[in-house]
Amino acid sequence: MATFNYRAVDKTGRFAQGQMDALNEVDLEIRLERMGLDLVTFRATEKSRSAFSKNKVSNRDLVMFCFQLEQLTSAGVPILEGLNDLRESSTNPYLQKVLGALVAEVEGGKMLSQAMSEHPDVFNEIFVNLVAAGEQTGQLPVVFDNLSNTLKWQDELFAQTKRLLAYPVFVLVVVLAAVAFLMIYLVPEMVKFLNSLGQELPLKTRVLIWLSDAAVNYWWLMITLPLAIAAGLTMLIKQSPEARYKFDYIKLQLPLTGEILHKVIMARFARYFALMYQTGIPILQAIKTCESIVGNKVIADALSRVHTQVSSGDSMSDSFHNAGLFPPLVVRMIKVGESTGALDKALLNVSYFYDRDVNEQMQKLLKLLEPALTVILGLILAFIMMSVLGPVYDSFTKMKL
Repeated sequence: MATFNYRAVDKTGRFAQGQMDALNEVDLEIRLERMGLDLVTFRATEKSRSAFSKNKVSNRDLVMFCFQLEQLTSAGVPILEGLNDLRESSTNPYLQKVLGALVAEVEGGKMLSQAMSEHPDVFNEIFVNLVAAGEQTGQLPVVFDNLSNTLKWQDELFAQTKRLLAYPVFVLVVVLAAVAFLMIYLVPEMVKFLNSLGQELPLKTRVLIWLSDAAVNYWWLMITLPLAIAAGLTMLIKQSPEARYKFDYIKLQLPLTGEILHKVIMARFARYFALMYQTGIPILQAIKTCESIVGNKVIADALSRVHTQVSSGDSMSDSFHNAGLFPPLVVRMIKVGESTGALDKALLNVSYFYDRDVNEQMQKLLKLLEPALTVILGLILAFIMMSVLGPVYDSFTKMKL
C-alpha cells in the first residue's frame, strides 16, 4: 500500500490536505469520498522513518482522543461521526491522517479495533485488545474512560519523574563544567608556575598534571569514546536477546535504582492487567499481552512461565509465586482477588501502593543525590588545591630556611 499526500475539498468548499495510505489513485479517491472530501490533487510519497520525524502522536494526544471518544460514545454519537469530529478538531497533522484512515477503514466494513491494529505506532497491542473487548461487550465508553485514566496516570508519572530529575541533572552539568574548566584552563596555568619553582613535584601533583594534559589533548576522545561504547552496547542489546536479558537483569539488581524500577514495572503490570480484566479479556490473553508492555525481558519471561502454569490448571496466585520475581504483596493481592472475584480491584490497590512508594523513594533518592554531587565537587576541588598548593607551600618553606 502506497502513501499519498493529497489536497481535497469538502462539501462547503473548504480545502483540506493531509496524507493517506491507499492502493492507488482510485482507492485514494474512494477513501476520501467516504470522508466527505473530493480529491483535487495528490502526490505519491514515502513514509518518514526518521527519528526526528513529526509523524508522532504524544501520550497527551491519546488521552484527549480517549476522553473525547468516551464523551461522544456515551452521548450516543456514532463512531464514524465521532472520528470525523475528532479529525477536524485535532491539531496534530499525523493524528488527523490516522483518524482519516480509521474513518475510511471503518466505512469499508472493518471494526474499529481492526482499523486501529493497522497503526501499531499509535495504538499498541493493549489498546487494540481493550477496544476489541469493548466492542464485543458493548462497553466502549467504559473502555475509553479507563484508557484515558490509565494514559493520564502514565503521563503524570513520566512528568513527575522529569521534574524530580531536573535539579540533580542541572547540578551534575554544573559539576562537569566546573571540572572541565579547572582541568583544561586553570591547572595548565598553575603548572607553568609550579615548573618555574624548579623542584620535584609530589605524586598527586604529577597525577593531576597527567589528567590535565589528557583533558587538553584528548578531550575529543573522552567525549566520543563513551558515546561510541553506549551506541555499541545499544545495538548489541537490540540485536541479541541474550544481551537484552542480561542488561534487564543487571538493571533490576542495581543497588538503589533496581528496587525502584522493579516497583515501577509491577505498578504498570498491575494497572494494565486490572484494566484488561475489567474489560472482559480472558486471563491467559491478558497475561500474554502484559509480556510485551512490562519493558523488561526478565519479567516478561517470568510472565511467560506464569502463563504456562495457569494454562496447565494451576491457580494464579501459585503461578505468580512460583515465578519468583513477583513480590509477596502482588501474590497476596492476586490470591485475595481470586477468592473474592474482585481481581481488578486488588490489582489496582497494588498499583496505587507502588505508585506512592516509588514517588517517596524517588524523592528520598534525589534528596541524597543533590548533596552527594556537591560533596563530589568539593572533593575534586580539594584534590586540585592540595596538588597545586602543596608544592607552593613546600617551596615557601624552603625559602624561609
